[in-house]
Amino acid sequence: MQQDSVGQQSYSDTALMRKSLRPALVLSSRSITEHTTFVRYLLVGLADESIPVALICPPGHNIESVTPAPAAVFTHPPVALPLMGHFGIERLAGQLEKFRPSVLHCLCESRAGLTRQLARLLELPCVLAINSLVKRVHKLPISTHRCAKIIVPSETIRASVAKSLPRFADRIAQINIGTFVETDTICFTNPSRLPSIVVAHPLRRVSDFANFFEAIRSLRTDGREFMVAVMGTGPAEHQIRKLLVSLNLSDIVTIVSVLDPWRSVVVAGDIFVQPRPLQTFSVFLLEAMAVGTAVAACRGGVDDLIVSNKTAVVFEPDSEPSIRQALKQLLDEHDFARRLATTAQEHIRANYSVSEMVSAILRTYLEAQGSCRD
Repeated sequence: MQQDSVGQQSYSDTALMRKSLRPALVLSSRSITEHTTFVRYLLVGLADESIPVALICPPGHNIESVTPAPAAVFTHPPVALPLMGHFGIERLAGQLEKFRPSVLHCLCESRAGLTRQLARLLELPCVLAINSLVKRVHKLPISTHRCAKIIVPSETIRASVAKSLPRFADRIAQINIGTFVETDTICFTNPSRLPSIVVAHPLRRVSDFANFFEAIRSLRTDGREFMVAVMGTGPAEHQIRKLLVSLNLSDIVTIVSVLDPWRSVVVAGDIFVQPRPLQTFSVFLLEAMAVGTAVAACRGGVDDLIVSNKTAVVFEPDSEPSIRQALKQLLDEHDFARRLATTAQEHIRANYSVSEMVSAILRTYLEAQGSCRD
């Protein structure tokens, strides 16, 4: 009887904490542009649980595209100018007090400093997401008192953070980013359509694309016909366009900015290519596998999604012959490409569920609130 009483009390406490749950999500520009689907799925999941949400966003973004469910939206910094991040934090805290948040969730490590200051001013627990192999993760402004949990999207990042932040090792939780998997694969489903290749990669360096474009030129010279769409923005865009002209590829390679919804670009391709190793978890790669494209990728960064000949064909990023061979195999062997796309979808369906992601994040919020009460 006593054990039943204790169990009922524990259930009652959890129910009360869940009812009082009011998370405030701290978003970065990357959260809004690259992790749009993750934010949208999380907000819908919280809305389904009737949990009020506040969003703290940088200025200059179309938040309506990210928020399918009602949310209180706050902007910080007030103006999109350099060095403005330190201004107006106390004013923001005062505005947030009216929302009565119970926990802060920083969705990107770039906003860790703002989250720490808000947690201190509002005397709230916070949850920090680290989505990259941050070179100086040990220098992130993380409060040992206020930071209840660190969420990571992959084992690679979890191991890196645990090594760099040993004092937070017991607070690290891996929560896979969830997505919805299409019923069928889209890879080479229409024989009358010209094969298409999609790349989603920031346009920061010409060298990131040089070997890939050389491989594309070689395949074209060999008589293969296809189209390429490169989705991204960055300082090297002009030089990359000049490179395409010099390689005589401008007629088959199109560069587009990151569109919303960018899944519509990914779904238009038969093949998705990750040309360089990434130091951050790629939601683009996750979505490409979920919709059923055949993936060609390279290792050397956050590689958890890349399983050779199961979820992707793997090539060496600095080897034009290796890239060419991987693309040649997918373009020439459609049955193999479709099997690869199907097994990738099965892998995503088994390990990257939206409902499991939302449930895990809710448990994390409740644990954070509980730690604040201890």
